[in-house]
Amino acid sequence: MNYLSTNTPLPKITGSLISYFSNMVKLNGGTNLAQGIPGFRPPEKLLEIFAQILNKDIHQYAPGCGNKKLLEYLDAKYSNRPSTARIFISSGATEAVSLIYTYLQGNKGKNFNAMSFSPAYESYIHLPQIFGNNFFTYPTDPEIYFDNTDFRKFFVDNKINVIFVASPGNPYGKTLSREKLNYLIDLCEEFGSYLIIDSVYCELYFNNEPPYYPIERISPNVFYVNSFSKRFSITGWRVGYFIFDESHFDKISYIHDYIGLSSAAPQQQAIAEFLDTDESRTYISELRSKILRNLAIGNERLQKAGFVCPQNDGGYFIWAKLPEPWNDSLRFGLALYDEVRTAVIPGVHFGKEWNQYIRINIAREEEEFVRGIENLIEFTKNAKLI
Repeated sequence: MNYLSTNTPLPKITGSLISYFSNMVKLNGGTNLAQGIPGFRPPEKLLEIFAQILNKDIHQYAPGCGNKKLLEYLDAKYSNRPSTARIFISSGATEAVSLIYTYLQGNKGKNFNAMSFSPAYESYIHLPQIFGNNFFTYPTDPEIYFDNTDFRKFFVDNKINVIFVASPGNPYGKTLSREKLNYLIDLCEEFGSYLIIDSVYCELYFNNEPPYYPIERISPNVFYVNSFSKRFSITGWRVGYFIFDESHFDKISYIHDYIGLSSAAPQQQAIAEFLDTDESRTYISELRSKILRNLAIGNERLQKAGFVCPQNDGGYFIWAKLPEPWNDSLRFGLALYDEVRTAVIPGVHFGKEWNQYIRINIAREEEEFVRGIENLIEFTKNAKLI
């Protein structure tokens, strides 16, 4: 298809654009700067431990709430949480967010209003749609994230029941300050609403100091979600966790028993044993250095080519505004792959108002990443819309 021709109709893609563009590369080849899949090998020591575990008798269901050794590690890591806060192992952060949302909306049904800051990650958009709930977005301010007075009015006027917030964000890797997160908690506690904090990129920060997370303020209104997927480049292992007030435990456990049951036992045990090693602490700093280098390379080259790249605080991605005359991110993404076999994610996937943006995965080995950026720039320079 000649997607450079504006007369060529765009396909109607009903599922996730992230899956759609990533699968094109998996099936037909090319450079995948689309899906948030790390292009890095997991820690060698972790793979060694996992291989040993596969020869042990750890092949049956894990306890529903998680591996004992892994829970003990998390208990120590989050020792500053309230005594009423429980930790629960899930099949990745996506299952954790989905499980929490399924539980919360079940208490109110269709009279349930969810929101996220925009651009919004796909799960935050589509979970409310699946349950027939209302979903609202509030634009992220690049400088202050949000104005307290204006946001409060938005929150009250739309009768928000739950806020999804990712820090650093996806696709736009902004982090929330201590003041802003605590303001959201105060607001939720005042109105009996809920805050779901998604921190899967928490250790991939680009500033000198790690982001703040209000673990000490876990309450009936606050849920904290994290994962080992990005930390150790093991997105296929599906091991995450969340922290929440014990008042929710029985009902969440009940739902989990009939939806997820348990995360994979061998993977949980391998991670638990690996966390006792020195490599578990050095791997993330090396990973952060690689991603920071790609960020610098990508920002410099893209901006010289006419893209606008807002400042990023962390995560896996560059969030870039397309140069003129491009104003249709889906057409751009389809034409880009057809012409130079490089996949990115159209910004429209994260909200219609972001149709002039694309999301670019920077969590790849430098050689592959640079090849993809060069393809992207070459295409933008030479391709002409007709």
